[in-house]
Amino acid sequence: MSRQKSHIDAPPEGLLEPDEAEEVFSAEPEESSGVDLDFESEAAASSFKRGLKAIRAHWKHAPMGPGVYRMIGEDGAVLYVGKAKSIKKRIASYTRLAGHANRIARMIALTASMVFVSTRTEVEALLLEANLIKQLKPRFNVLMRDDKSFPYILLTKDERGAQLTKHRGARARKGDYFGPFANVGAVNRTLNVLQRAFLLRSCENSFYDNRSRPCLLYQIKRCAGPCTGEISLENYAELAGEARDFLAGKSRAVRERLAQDMNAAAENLEFERAAQLRDRISALAAIQGQQGINPRAVPEADVFALHEEAGQFCVEAVFYRAYQNWGNRAYFPRADKTLSAGEVLGPFVAQFYAERPPARLVLLSHAIEEAAWLEEALAEREGYGIEIATPQRGEKKEMVADAASNAREALGRRLADSASQQKLLEALGAAFGMDKPPRRVEVYDNSHIMGSSAIGAMIVAGPEGFMKTHYRTFNIKGPVTPGDDYAMMREVLSRRFSRLLKEGEAPAPEDPDAFPQSPDLIVIDGGRGQFEAARKAMEELGVTGVTLASIAKGPDRNAGRETFFVAGREPFRLAPRDPALYFVQRLRDEAHRFAIGTHRARRKKEFAKNPLDEIAGVGPARKRALLQAFGTAKAVAAAALADLEKTPGFSAATAKLVFDHFHEKG
Repeated sequence: MSRQKSHIDAPPEGLLEPDEAEEVFSAEPEESSGVDLDFESEAAASSFKRGLKAIRAHWKHAPMGPGVYRMIGEDGAVLYVGKAKSIKKRIASYTRLAGHANRIARMIALTASMVFVSTRTEVEALLLEANLIKQLKPRFNVLMRDDKSFPYILLTKDERGAQLTKHRGARARKGDYFGPFANVGAVNRTLNVLQRAFLLRSCENSFYDNRSRPCLLYQIKRCAGPCTGEISLENYAELAGEARDFLAGKSRAVRERLAQDMNAAAENLEFERAAQLRDRISALAAIQGQQGINPRAVPEADVFALHEEAGQFCVEAVFYRAYQNWGNRAYFPRADKTLSAGEVLGPFVAQFYAERPPARLVLLSHAIEEAAWLEEALAEREGYGIEIATPQRGEKKEMVADAASNAREALGRRLADSASQQKLLEALGAAFGMDKPPRRVEVYDNSHIMGSSAIGAMIVAGPEGFMKTHYRTFNIKGPVTPGDDYAMMREVLSRRFSRLLKEGEAPAPEDPDAFPQSPDLIVIDGGRGQFEAARKAMEELGVTGVTLASIAKGPDRNAGRETFFVAGREPFRLAPRDPALYFVQRLRDEAHRFAIGTHRARRKKEFAKNPLDEIAGVGPARKRALLQAFGTAKAVAAAALADLEKTPGFSAATAKLVFDHFHEKG
């Protein structure tokens, strides 16, 4: 099923996120003039200024807290719906005279008024924004597609009588959810047959509450007619219970019960009722035959199918519970291409179940040597019998074949993505004047607050995308002046390449296709100063054969106007629609995300750090003794040497060690 990334919570292209807006924009919008707007005509520039004036007028009354804002045109149509942590600061980002993307400039030019709705939290703002986008469908928003989540069948719990309907999204309504289903067509076919079999209503409550006579569905025997009392609510509840049992996997019991009722009705000469029950049994038989994603004779199973192509492996995992398909996922294990399918699948299944409960039946596409051991180990851990099998015929074989087909398609898509990634690497190499496309790209960024908790971050990209197992962080150790990013970058690169040069003395790996440990291209997040600091550090270490580039943010931090620095070339920019520009922006943003996240984690750890942790030779037991004797680390630092010597478990030498630690820093 095709899935597209949702952007309903993102600001328009060219805008900043709320946190960034707080840092960049002041409390007052820009009032400067004389900026070149670069519009095609004077009329366009005039419309932009008119929209800008309207936004500024509404900005004055915008709330400071979180909420949702709507930008409205002269005809009353909603142009854009957005959310913000601070509406006032977000609206200020629209008041700039320059630096907007063309789409945003058009949106500003068309804006005649704005509407604000405050919410208590950002989460509420997000939910409200999503609802408004679905309802209003603004022209400048990206709309959510219906296929972003798996569809479910919902059997509601309602005092009017249960409703049987298709469902997507959050499970806000009371009732039982069955699924997920592989596609909407499977859900529609199932609902159609369930209506014939159990005569449950599909109408909304507003329609149900306003009926004075049965609708067409009752006439064609697709509904029992609870809305007008054609069936009592008690008898209707029994129908709903049968449907719930059937969807929960008790299909055989339901069919047997209906067969008994049909025979009893026939014996009592109630032929019309017997015919109705016969039709319901026929419908139930049809649903099990038509519902291709659900097994007919396998109540519970996990299916793993492996496909190998071009030296890569894909394992498709499909999970069945209560005779129903509960979803699937593709995994791409790293394995030597010389291994057989069973040699890859066996360790994968063992690792998969290391922390997951297995189904009672595990079906595999290839036999594995670990099958008997896994059966015993998993059965002992879970307390019930586990069977691992490689089916050769029947429905179980079909289930594995379906999973194998999905694995083949998933790996095909991945290989296609890898080909696209290779094209991006070729474009990147050409943009930076490299003789051949880079195989390993390293991107560096720093993060700190006035020099505190300073860290350097390195992310790595290659032909398969981001190589997260190769990411590294560097805790800045040397004496660094707060805010001296150049010294931080020199330290990071010196440590990185000093270690790399030492490791380079070892023999190279035999596999020429192995991902290289040394980069072909280094990208620094920063301007000329960062570039020169990095170049100097690499020259001092004698590093050669590595292309060094730096990316400086554009004016007003506007994406698409970045300046690049490469040795031997004048600073340059890439074309706004150049694929290499988009690729290097992705690399930079990933490095920034990784650096910020690591810095925050370290800062959080620093908050809980105890000064006693820094004393060499004082372990947990002695730290505990000091805290029990003096109460706090501050009291330990102020204690006299004689008092430290009285601490239980402390010798004179250890007490002197602690005393000197706190009194030699000055």
